Amino acid sequence: PTTYPMDEELIKLWIISNVERLGLAEHFTSEIEQVLEQVYKSYNTSEELCARPGSLVALQLQLHRDSLAFRLLRMHGYKVLPRSTCWFLYDEKIKNVIENNHEHFCSVMYNVLRATDVTFKEEYELQEAKSFSRKMLEKSILMGAGDAQIISFRKVIEHELGLPWMARLDHLEHRFWIEQNAANALWQGKTSSQRLLSLHNDKLVGLALQNYEFRQSIYKAELEELKRWSKDWGLSDMGFGREKTTYCYFGIAASCSLPYDSDVRMFVAKSGILITVADDFYDIKGSLPELQILTEAIRRWDANVLSGEARVIFDALDNVVSEMAMTYFKREGIDITNNLRDLWHETFQTWLIEATWIKTDHTPSMDEYIQVGIISVGVHNMVLPALCFLSPSFPSSKLRPVQYESITELLMILARLLNDTQSYEREKDEGKVNSVLLYLENNSEVDMEESIAGLRKMVDKKKEELLEHVLMDGINDLPKSWRQLHLSFLKIYQMFYNVSNRYDSDTEMVEDIKKAIYISPKIQPSKPLN
Repeated sequence: PTTYPMDEELIKLWIISNVERLGLAEHFTSEIEQVLEQVYKSYNTSEELCARPGSLVALQLQLHRDSLAFRLLRMHGYKVLPRSTCWFLYDEKIKNVIENNHEHFCSVMYNVLRATDVTFKEEYELQEAKSFSRKMLEKSILMGAGDAQIISFRKVIEHELGLPWMARLDHLEHRFWIEQNAANALWQGKTSSQRLLSLHNDKLVGLALQNYEFRQSIYKAELEELKRWSKDWGLSDMGFGREKTTYCYFGIAASCSLPYDSDVRMFVAKSGILITVADDFYDIKGSLPELQILTEAIRRWDANVLSGEARVIFDALDNVVSEMAMTYFKREGIDITNNLRDLWHETFQTWLIEATWIKTDHTPSMDEYIQVGIISVGVHNMVLPALCFLSPSFPSSKLRPVQYESITELLMILARLLNDTQSYEREKDEGKVNSVLLYLENNSEVDMEESIAGLRKMVDKKKEELLEHVLMDGINDLPKSWRQLHLSFLKIYQMFYNVSNRYDSDTEMVEDIKKAIYISPKIQPSKPLN
C-alpha cells in the first residue's frame, strides 16, 4: 500500500527513542519529559491484563507501543509494572500467533527484548519476556537468512543479542546508531502495514554526527593532556605492571552520555591510572616492608621516607588529591583534602592486607575477602570524588570511608565480582586470593565453571538491585545525576569484564578506542522502505 495507518503515540515514542540512541537527548530534555509525562498519564499501569488485540496489525502496534513506552518510562524514573509490557505472555493464543508469524514480529520482539534491559530484582515476568523475545529473534535470523528485509535488520538484531545493554558504553552506542542511520527502525516485517518514513531522519543523523565529532575533538585533546600528565609524573614508564592511561580515559569518556565536564573525566581517569599502578606495585613489585612503609606514609601523608616507585606513586597521588581539593574549594568554599586522603588511605590499607595474605600464604574466608575486596577494587575512589563536581555537588560530609550509600556499596560489590570472574586465572598464577577461587575451595562439589556461574548469578541479582536504585526515586535521597554516574561506572566494569578480561588485554580495546576518539562514523544513505 502507498499509505499506512499511523499511531501518534507510537511515533512520539519512536522519535524519543531515536533521539536518545543517536546521542541527542541532552538537546531535547524538556521536550522528551513533556511527551513522556503525557504518555504516562494514559499508560496502562493496572494489574489487569490488556484486552487482546483483534488483528495482527493491532497486536503489532500494541506490543510495539507498550514495550517502547515501558523502557522509556522506566529509564526516566516513572513507576511502571512489568505486566504492562508482558501481558502477551498470559495468552497462549497470542504467543502462538507471534511464534507462527515471527517474521512479522522482528521489530516488535526487538523492542520487547530492549524493554527487559530495565529489569529489577525478582521481576520474573520480564525475565520470561526476555527469553521469549530472544528465542523469536534468533528464529527470525535463522529462518529469514534469504529475506532482504530481515538481512537489512540483521545487524541491529545481532547487536542486541550479542552484547548486553549493561556492557555497552553510551558513546559507542551513539556511533552504532549513527552508522546504522536509524534505518528501518520501525520495520516490522515484509507484510507489515505500519511504516514510518522518517522524512527528517537525515537531519537528525547529521546533527548526531556533528555532536559525535565535537565530543571526539574534546576527547582527543583531553587524552593527550592525560598522557602528558602520566608521563610527567612517571606513571607511564614504571617498568612493571600495566600501563592503562588510554583505557582509563576511554572508560569514563565513552560511558557517560550526560554532559559531564572535563574535571570529572580527568579526575576519574587519573584516579584509575593510580589505582592500576599502585595495585600492581602491591601485588607484584614491592616487598612487604616497602609496602608497609608506603601505607604508613599515605596515612601520615608524608613522603620524606619514600624513594623509587613508592615515591612516584605518592607524588602523583598527592598531585591528584591537591588538584581535586583546590577545584572543589574554588566551587564550594570547603576544603576536602583530608576527606580525600582518608579515602585513599583506606584503599592502600586494603592493598597491604591483600599483599600480606599473599606473602604469608593466608587464605581468608569469603566474608573477610569481600569486606577487603570491595575497597581494594578502588571504584569508590573514582566515583565519590567525581560526584563532588556534578550538580548538585556531593557534600563533603559524605566523602568519608565506611559511610557509603547503599547504591555505592552495590557498585563496589559488583566491581569486585565482575573483576574476579575474568581475572581469576592471572591472580591464581600470582598467588592472589579471588572470590572465584574461594567459592571453589568452599564448595568442593562444584568445578570451576560452576563456581563462576554461581558468582554470575549473584552479579545478575546485584545489577538488578543497583538498576532500581539508579532509576527509581524514593529508594534513596540521592539526586538523579549521582545515581546515573553509578550506572555509568557499572557499565564500564561490565564492558571491561563481560566475557573476558579486556582491561588486561593490549589488543581487545584498540578498535573501540579508535572508534570512540579518533575515527569519524561512516554514514550510509538511508534505504527507502518499499
